[in-house]
Amino acid sequence: MKPGTLPRDKADTLLLLGSAVLVLAPHAAHLPLWVTLLCAATLGWRAAITLRGKRMPSALVLLPIAAAAMAGVQFSYQTLIGRDAGVAMLVLLVAFKMLEMHARRDLYVVIFLCFFLVLTNFFYAQGIGTALLMVAAVLALLTTQLSFQFTGAVPPLRSRLAMGAKMLAFAAPVAVVLFVVFPRLGGPLWSMPGSGPGGGGQSGLSERMAPGQMSNLAMSGEPAFRARFDGPPPNREQLYWRALVLDAYDGVAWTRGGSLPTRGGVDLNVRGQALRYEVTLEPSTARWLFTLEMPGQVPQLTGYRARVSHQLELSSDRPLNQRVRYAMTSYPEYTLDGADALDDPNQWLLLPYGYNPRALAAGIALRKEPEPARRVEAVLRQFREQPYSYTLEPPLLGRHAVDEFLYGTRAGFCEHYSGAFVFLMRAAGIPARVVTGYQGGELNPIDGYMTVRQSDAHAWAEVWLRGRGWVRVDPTAAVAPERVRRNLAAAVEAPAPFGIDALRGFSLFNAGGDGLLGRLRNAIGAVNNGWNQWVLNYTPERQRGVMQSLQTGLSGWRFAALLTFIAAVLLLTRILSRHREIDPVEAVYSSLCKRLAHLSLARAADEGPTSYAARIAATQRLAPPSREAAAELLRRYSAWRYAPPQPQLQRERLAATLKSLLSQVR
Repeated sequence: MKPGTLPRDKADTLLLLGSAVLVLAPHAAHLPLWVTLLCAATLGWRAAITLRGKRMPSALVLLPIAAAAMAGVQFSYQTLIGRDAGVAMLVLLVAFKMLEMHARRDLYVVIFLCFFLVLTNFFYAQGIGTALLMVAAVLALLTTQLSFQFTGAVPPLRSRLAMGAKMLAFAAPVAVVLFVVFPRLGGPLWSMPGSGPGGGGQSGLSERMAPGQMSNLAMSGEPAFRARFDGPPPNREQLYWRALVLDAYDGVAWTRGGSLPTRGGVDLNVRGQALRYEVTLEPSTARWLFTLEMPGQVPQLTGYRARVSHQLELSSDRPLNQRVRYAMTSYPEYTLDGADALDDPNQWLLLPYGYNPRALAAGIALRKEPEPARRVEAVLRQFREQPYSYTLEPPLLGRHAVDEFLYGTRAGFCEHYSGAFVFLMRAAGIPARVVTGYQGGELNPIDGYMTVRQSDAHAWAEVWLRGRGWVRVDPTAAVAPERVRRNLAAAVEAPAPFGIDALRGFSLFNAGGDGLLGRLRNAIGAVNNGWNQWVLNYTPERQRGVMQSLQTGLSGWRFAALLTFIAAVLLLTRILSRHREIDPVEAVYSSLCKRLAHLSLARAADEGPTSYAARIAATQRLAPPSREAAAELLRRYSAWRYAPPQPQLQRERLAATLKSLLSQVR
């Protein structure tokens, strides 16, 4: 049986099933596999019953299945209460209700449950893609609900979809107004998107750096944060986004917390032109605030309290599980702890006993050079001139990781070079530490925002030199300068598209440049960033600012002018809608009445089309062809006027026939 020949009840039921699938499908990524499979089997069962005309299963069959499903939810989540367990129960309820529909009321129960289930998708993701998918789901549900309302003839699916879209269009302005003015919650609904079980919350940088750890993070293209500068952005060589200072080494990994605060606090002297910019952090489970070196202020956070450590690490008082935006000022030219001596230099010279004897001996040998800056340059020259390589897949290292890297594999990522460099500097008697953060960023020419991704994660070093203070040294740049000048992809060859090397240089696949994919990526990134900035980042504080601006701007004559403008727009919309809503059949009937009135055969106020047709057929004022055409037009109009509602296609065909008859009336 073809879909177009299905009985109405079957067609409506299949439409309801399709709408339910559109609502339930996004939940498959967050639910246990058995829930997804059970829902798919239930909906398939209901579709088979509909197409074959079989009877619905009895309660004796459904009750054990429902009880087993509730037990499964309890087993999977250890509770029947809460966000994830509640969503799973609601998904199963919608699926099982499909097998228990006996009256029209049950149809509406399923539809309203689906409407509620649409909202639960935003527990897990609030991006623009999720919003567009939910709009499509709402449109499908409205179309299904409209289909159940018709009696008699039902318009085609395309017409019903158009009606549902029109309802959404009418509701959109109200939704926008409510979004702007309705009091907003002080935090995310229920919990942070992606932070629950199975979520994908980003943790980003860790407080522990071991060989191979950052290279794994560099494989992720997820945005870490975005920045927008007041004016042109700085050169890429200046884009060092500072986060953590790792000062303790146990022979395996670098961690933070080994240093003591200085007695006089942070000694930072800045000079030169300041960089002013705004940072928008993506939600994460970390507390770190990223800023270009060196920050000139502690940022003001909405809903959080910012803190600064004695090593100029910026952080919040709790995990940044919401999108956070803050303004910053940084100075590329600075001197940090530039006195003649450090308060406790030994804490920056500590090395674990019994690890990396060759590197320790090499560092001690460097002490023969009296000038500390030349010791630094000697290690950098070693990295530049000897056959070291930069790779995302470094070999595994053993107990003496620094020795094996420096004198064996000679292949590593930024954490290998920064960790080995700091080890050599400490062995050479120079206070040194590891700094982790991000380096670089991708500027979107469409919206002017710079996106810093997890793949931009980087580690570098700081050494203390008398009179110059802590100086940034990036040993990775000595091996792979393209990593700093351009990006990670320029330093490490990316995989060929689809595994075909011949496509590597084809401009279509040049996602990072001016190719088609690059432009498309910039456009999508600008749209997503706009959604994040103006929708997801519409906090209660921003709402109060908007309301205060409206209160100030819409005072006196401005408010009266705005009301007048809104009234004029509504009136014009009503006039245009009335003009568009004229039925084509009614328009032909009205034209006939006007034409006959000019021929002294005007229709009486109480005269219906049937009586009018009888009078026209009996008159001698018209020629026989005109008289017969006018009477036939009125009879067809009368039959259509008092018949059940007709589909739009039949209306258009009838209107064409009536226009042909009207052309014969002279």
